[in-house]
Amino acid sequence: MTSSIAIVGAGPRGAGILERLAASAPELHPGGLDVHLIDPFPAGAGRIWRHEQSPLLAMNSMSADVTMFTDDTVVCEGPIRPGPSMWDWVQSRPDVGPDLADELAAVTASTFPSRRLQSAYLTWVLDRVIAGLPAGMRAHVHRTRATALTEEGGAQVVHLEDGAPLRVDSVVLASGHLDARPTPDELDLAAVPGLRYLAPEQTTDSDLSVLEPGETVIVRGMGLAFIDLVVLLFEGRGGRYTDAGYVPSGREPRLVVGSPRGAPYHSKTHYGLKAGRPPLPRFFGPDAVDPLIAAGDVDLREQAWPLMAQEIAWGWYHELFVGHPDRVTVPWEEFADAYAALRWGTPEMAALLASTVPDPVDRIDFAALDRPLDGLSAPDLDALQPLVRARIAEDLRQHVDDANTPHLGAFVAMLSVYGETTRLSGSLTARSRASDMAWWQGFFNSVASGPPGFRVRQLLALSEAGFVRFLGSGMWVDVVDGEFAAGSATLAGAEPVRATALVDARLPDPSAARTSDPLLADLVRRGAVIEDVLVDADGTVLRNTGLVRVRPEDGALVDADGNVHPRRFAVGPHTTVKVAGAFTRPGMNAQSLRYNDAVARAVLRSLPAARTADRAA
Repeated sequence: MTSSIAIVGAGPRGAGILERLAASAPELHPGGLDVHLIDPFPAGAGRIWRHEQSPLLAMNSMSADVTMFTDDTVVCEGPIRPGPSMWDWVQSRPDVGPDLADELAAVTASTFPSRRLQSAYLTWVLDRVIAGLPAGMRAHVHRTRATALTEEGGAQVVHLEDGAPLRVDSVVLASGHLDARPTPDELDLAAVPGLRYLAPEQTTDSDLSVLEPGETVIVRGMGLAFIDLVVLLFEGRGGRYTDAGYVPSGREPRLVVGSPRGAPYHSKTHYGLKAGRPPLPRFFGPDAVDPLIAAGDVDLREQAWPLMAQEIAWGWYHELFVGHPDRVTVPWEEFADAYAALRWGTPEMAALLASTVPDPVDRIDFAALDRPLDGLSAPDLDALQPLVRARIAEDLRQHVDDANTPHLGAFVAMLSVYGETTRLSGSLTARSRASDMAWWQGFFNSVASGPPGFRVRQLLALSEAGFVRFLGSGMWVDVVDGEFAAGSATLAGAEPVRATALVDARLPDPSAARTSDPLLADLVRRGAVIEDVLVDADGTVLRNTGLVRVRPEDGALVDADGNVHPRRFAVGPHTTVKVAGAFTRPGMNAQSLRYNDAVARAVLRSLPAARTADRAA
């Protein structure tokens, strides 16, 4: 019997689900299987990684740190099907066309490639997966938009913008980051006469031509969307970076930028581990998390964070003690035993670290990682600039100088912790989910999702040249006398910056209710999809996350009545299951690969032939 599946979204998430379907189909659905990949953007790369974008835009991962394939570290139910990482693929010297040939020839394992080269890798991955589909399984690519999802006699009907509807047995929504209609506050900012406001969206899709040469532009947000903005407004307008600094083209605006933290995300590390991968998990694995899940009503800060912090610091100190033994006073084995016997945050732990790690720079500082400008103040904008630059420059030094590889040990441990917090999230109190999980996600992003070091150096050069000025932490924006006004807690008492242009340099907040995706918007209207609303024990609504509710273990959609749909699934950042990226580092037992496998196997088990076989067994 031939069954069929539709995957709405054919970027790396959709391609990853297809790869896992292909791995498990011979076991769970050995009969015929048609899989339809639906996306208006190029299959494999999808919207974010499509070739048609500025060649100046780079990945924030090194080529050796990118893969779409499982390896022997991945713990999952389905078969392991190894495949080339991006660096392996680069070394095979594939034909990428004349516009990428020079870049391909220059890429090394530690290069941060362009997004267009990543687009070529992702396209190749999908082609390889399709070419290697098991007997009886076929993939069909539809370069169009899915506009609605209905049900007829048990069949799932996917309506297309271009083409006849597809009748399938099961559907996976893998659309990635979703655009959203503006919030009321954003509409108010856009409606002020004489002002220009760019609302949150993918920076590559913004109309930056409205920002004029020489004008002051207030920018709110300092994450990766901000880095893209800087690339497109400076190099993208003809500016150049030299050893002497930034050479302007004369077409640049002047940016005044701030955010809650007031600093860019921490640079990606530019070195490898000297001690090898730390032994993980140790303090925050299933043995610790499963009892918390069983108990429920967990407060992340009080009950989970001490274990999370101890796990992250374990990665840091393993790298320090094993990779840099000359900077500690005892061997790793002695330290590890003493460390494991103590609880994070206690005076005894602090005493152990002080006695065994003499240099404070060698001790992990969560407060400094989380709030890098804390304690900083200045009377005015001019006085603040060298202070912020000094902190950014020191952070950069620690992420590119291999004397500081403990940062990478902590990063590897954070990836392990992230997967466990995803499992734990459904057992947190509503209040903890509303505040603590939002804090954790922001902290993780700032530490683990930063730009390459060369982008931070460029940002410092722009600051030295006066084209980018930092507002500090605790940024605020208002409209005063017909102009945008901005200040910060760091500059308390100083005159606010005035401008007629404001850019919110970030992605839209998740919102299924405000999405501009027609299929998802229709499902929300009909109650077939419900947003995750956090309600306190006393009935107080704490927060609407805007995320699509899914069953945590397999991404099955939950409707407005709390029912789980047996043949509709969703995966990605718009759902309540947070997965760290659509692709991952090799050799890390990656959460994204494990979750793709769980979703794919649940989808296969939902198919008619599989259900019949289950009943017969």
